[in-house]
Amino acid sequence: MVVTAFVGLWLIERGLESVEPPQPTAAERFAAGPASQRGGIAGSAPSGSAGRAVTELPPVESLPPSEPVRIKIPSIRVDAPVMGLGLGPDRSLDVPPPGNTNMAGWYRGGTAPGARGTAVMAGHVDDSRGPAVFYALGALKKGSQVEVTREDGRTAVFEVDAVEVYENDSFPDAKVYGAAARPELRLITCGGGFSEKTGYRGNVVAFAHLTGVAQRTPGRAP
Repeated sequence: MVVTAFVGLWLIERGLESVEPPQPTAAERFAAGPASQRGGIAGSAPSGSAGRAVTELPPVESLPPSEPVRIKIPSIRVDAPVMGLGLGPDRSLDVPPPGNTNMAGWYRGGTAPGARGTAVMAGHVDDSRGPAVFYALGALKKGSQVEVTREDGRTAVFEVDAVEVYENDSFPDAKVYGAAARPELRLITCGGGFSEKTGYRGNVVAFAHLTGVAQRTPGRAP
C-alpha cells in the first residue's frame, strides 16, 4: 500500500513562488542505526523523543477499536474532522475529496487510532485554493502532541517520534505501514520537492506512539 499524490495545484498556479510546504529537517528524523531502520515493523518500534529507547517509556494500555472523528495537532494548528478511506484499484491509499481542505482521512481497513497496531491517517498538503489540512506536517518536531478523538468519546494522545520524507520510488511500505506491537500512528501527506510536470516527488510521514488517553466530559462537545 503506497499513499497517492495530494494534488499540488496551488503550487502550479502560483508558479512555485517559494510556497512549497515545510519539509522535515535531519534533526526530526530517526537517529541513524539499526533501531531507526526497524521503525514501525512488528516486534520493534521507533526511538522516542530525545533518543529515549521505547522500553524506557512507561507502558500505555491500548484501547479497543473505535473510529476516529477528529484530529488535533496544536503545534501546527490542525483541528480537522476525519473521514474513512479505502484503497484505490491500484491498491494505493485513497485521499479525502479535494473540495474540503480541512478534512483528514483514516485508513478504515487498518488499525483504529489508540488500538494496538499501526493506524494510518492521511491528508492533502494543498489544493488549487491554497494550503490544506496537512500543509505544515513537515514542520512537526519530535515530542509534538497529536490528539485523535474517537467515536467512543475517548481521545487518544500520541507523541511524535520522528518526521521523515521519502521519494515516491523508494517509499518504505514495511516501515510506514508494518504492524506494531504497541499503539502507533502514521500521518502522511505529500512532500519531497515539487515538479510542475509530475507534482510532488514524495511523501512526508510523521511517526507517533500512544502516550495517554483522555475521556470526554459528559455534556461537553469533543
